[in-house]
Amino acid sequence: MLKPLTREKMEQLIPLIATGKQYTYYWGKWSDVLNRLLISVVGIVVVVILDVLFGDQGEALILLLGGIISFYWLWCPVYQASRRNAANRRFKYAGFWRGRVLEVFLTEELIGEEETVNQRGELVIVENRERWINLVLGDQTGFEVEVQAPLQRIYKGIKPGQTAELLVLSNKLDLSQINKISDAYIPQQNIWVGQYPYIQRDVFIEVSRQLGGMSPQRSRNRNRNIKRRDR
Repeated sequence: MLKPLTREKMEQLIPLIATGKQYTYYWGKWSDVLNRLLISVVGIVVVVILDVLFGDQGEALILLLGGIISFYWLWCPVYQASRRNAANRRFKYAGFWRGRVLEVFLTEELIGEEETVNQRGELVIVENRERWINLVLGDQTGFEVEVQAPLQRIYKGIKPGQTAELLVLSNKLDLSQINKISDAYIPQQNIWVGQYPYIQRDVFIEVSRQLGGMSPQRSRNRNRNIKRRDR
């Protein structure tokens, strides 16, 4: 099922300012935080030098720059996520898509490389790989799409045949050409699968309910009923 959404609803789903989950995503690891802190420290040093050079001539501007740069480590994730949101909001049209999980499989994805020296003093490149889950989703029209995410324990209950929902973005009014998809929602497990939290999830779940989807509680109750009948 593919249901077109209004521009207003699209903008509710893709907020202008970063959501909490988007901020957490761009907050990154401690190494990312330390890099941002280093940039802030270097920036403050530059501002102090400018203050010494120009004195009272640009004091107000220097103070403003100092305040902005000193908190770079804190506001940078907001900026990065908000810029990504803005890029997605440039698409003209959006739609709500509901299909099924057709296939579930695992892969090992290359997430980075490191240079190190072995015992013989030779420079070697070590590949950092991570196990990812891959979902092939499709519907009765033949439309298929693949969603990937780093493997987590909560994904172990995902099975072929379960309902999958996501947001699609397009520049065509009839949504005949899909340019981008969001992370996927699995109502029966009440979990999201994807590399990045693109949308306001509570708003998306409400749209799903309005279009006849099952709430997480109803999905769990249905699963329990099926297990009882199987017994």
